[in-house]
Amino acid sequence: MSGRGPRVPAETLLRRTGRRLGVQAAAIVSVIVVLLTGTAVLVVVRSQHTAAEDLLSQALERADDVDDPPSAMWLSQLGPDGTIHRTAGSPDLPAADDALRQTGATGARQEFDLHTPDREYRVQTSRRADGSTFGAALDLRANHAERNRLIAAMLGAGGVSLLLAAAAGAWLGRRATEPLSTALTLQRRFVGDASHELRTPLTLLSTRTQLLRRRLRSIEADAETLSTTDRVVADTQRLATILDDLLLAADPAAARTSETVDLAGLGAEVVAEAEPAGAERSIRITGPTAGDPEATVRGSATALRRAITALVDNAVRHADRSVEVSVHRARRHVVLEVADDGAGVDPELASRLFDRFVSARPADTGGRRHYGLGLALVSDIVASHGGTVELAGRAHRGTVFRITLPAPRRRRAQG
Repeated sequence: MSGRGPRVPAETLLRRTGRRLGVQAAAIVSVIVVLLTGTAVLVVVRSQHTAAEDLLSQALERADDVDDPPSAMWLSQLGPDGTIHRTAGSPDLPAADDALRQTGATGARQEFDLHTPDREYRVQTSRRADGSTFGAALDLRANHAERNRLIAAMLGAGGVSLLLAAAAGAWLGRRATEPLSTALTLQRRFVGDASHELRTPLTLLSTRTQLLRRRLRSIEADAETLSTTDRVVADTQRLATILDDLLLAADPAAARTSETVDLAGLGAEVVAEAEPAGAERSIRITGPTAGDPEATVRGSATALRRAITALVDNAVRHADRSVEVSVHRARRHVVLEVADDGAGVDPELASRLFDRFVSARPADTGGRRHYGLGLALVSDIVASHGGTVELAGRAHRGTVFRITLPAPRRRRAQG
């Protein structure tokens, strides 16, 4: 299961969503306008075609000469000697004359469109029962003008509708994203307020632990007690750093620090910190060796430590006997894996592991309540570093979580 890609600021996503809704509304209206315009034009063209056929047929049935045709129409008659008589001022249409002669010879009725450089005509020929053969040519210029006016009117209305739809879509998009923007603001405010409120007691705790360490050193306490005290002091300092990182994450205008991070070194430190918790459950935790130049990435050491700590804590809670943290280079990426030999992931949860508030049942975690935020935070942290986190699984038993981060580009040696 892959994590999310590089994170985009939430405000940008909300603006994109609003614009996307406007574009989608405009696109839908455009499709509707095109369909309606096409349908209307098709209906008009067919009705004009039918009306032209009826008008030509009526003119041919009623004609007794070629002198008084209907408006925009010219008549022609095939004489007994093969000569063709036309309405005065009729255009020169050789193809219509050929069709008239063919109808006179075969009796076959003909109807077709005839194009000239500047006009289009509908031509129809017919031989009547009395043996006379007539032809009629209808100028379609008026029909075309009517069709063009309809298309122009439909396109004009469609353009106005398109603009109105885009504006309405953008307005609705903003209205739809307002609750999300409000929720995002409240979330950041909560993170900021909670971090700020925790800073004071944490500062007091750090001060008291340092005083305690000095006191223990002054009375020359045993080495184990001093070591435990040093770890408590380091943990309180680390908590202060995490609070600073949370405050930074709550500020959309602030830029997260980017530094070269030894991912293997972070893994080794997290393993050392987790060993007491593992010892309580008789779980052996092994990790990488710090200082591997191939295992460095760019990002926030504090945030990445939080992600690795969450994965190791999750592995310790579900392991039977062992947890292994490994780091290796894979082409242009650095890969960190946290593996345990536990019972594996519930198939019902596998597809939602990185969603917030998704966790195993209390009965599956020793009766302890978990809120399902750890893996979601891991996904957010890794995504903000341009990487992915996935549930890799194992062939037989256990679980492997894999973090993949882009490795810094190697500089070419000069010389």
